[in-house]
Amino acid sequence: MKRLQKRFHTLKENGRKALIPFITAGDPDVDATLELVLDLEKAGADVIELGLPYSDPLADGPVLQRAASRALEKGMDTDRYLEMVAQIRKKTELPLVSLAYVNSLFQYGWDLFGKRAEEAGLDAVIIPDLPKEARFFEGHALSPLPITEIRLVAPTSGKRIREIARDAEGFLYCIASRGVTGARASLSEDLKEFMNQVRRESNCPTALGFGISSPEMVTEIRELADGFIVGSALVEKIEAGMEKGSDFSAAIEFVVDLRNALDQ
Repeated sequence: MKRLQKRFHTLKENGRKALIPFITAGDPDVDATLELVLDLEKAGADVIELGLPYSDPLADGPVLQRAASRALEKGMDTDRYLEMVAQIRKKTELPLVSLAYVNSLFQYGWDLFGKRAEEAGLDAVIIPDLPKEARFFEGHALSPLPITEIRLVAPTSGKRIREIARDAEGFLYCIASRGVTGARASLSEDLKEFMNQVRRESNCPTALGFGISSPEMVTEIRELADGFIVGSALVEKIEAGMEKGSDFSAAIEFVVDLRNALDQ
């Protein structure tokens, strides 16, 4: 059984939820990212979503856009990203999921990225701007990647939910709120209905993301999904830690609080 699937299986057997923090690779620098991954694992993370910085991240709100800009300014690119994944893999068996925009993969080479990602120890990739129905480039169908491709499904997917959810692997990334990423004070009242619809269409584990911002929020919605992705709220705390001489203790404590909320 693959690392990602095994993690969700073990969590389900133990009646626990997956905590999936998102951080941007290379923000504030490579060494800090490596340490953050290991510290997040100790704090209770089950999976790490590791963003590949991109200059025009359409799905990202201002916090993640700033993080991507900082990482790009420090020279982060796809080669360095995959080298970082390989370094992380030497230190932990924690499942690692990439968040990458499709243009980055095209520029690097679709098949080359898949080959090198698998060799580096990456478990899966989320491509937010590549719909399931649009897997073509220059008139040719894109080959399946050797790592798991995580599908995204949103409340606005409507009748497409069945097609998206069918044969999904790893986990289904369920978008909890409309618009770009960013911490929110509350989520849609229709979220329960949306998640029930997703579960009717697939037995694949579900993970809610976009807008999840506090331990109180995950406590409120913990029964709706198998896992919870927290990005902007965490990256905002990492950003604040940079202003304190790279003191990321508040960010790590935030993840500890999220873990405790999910384990209640």
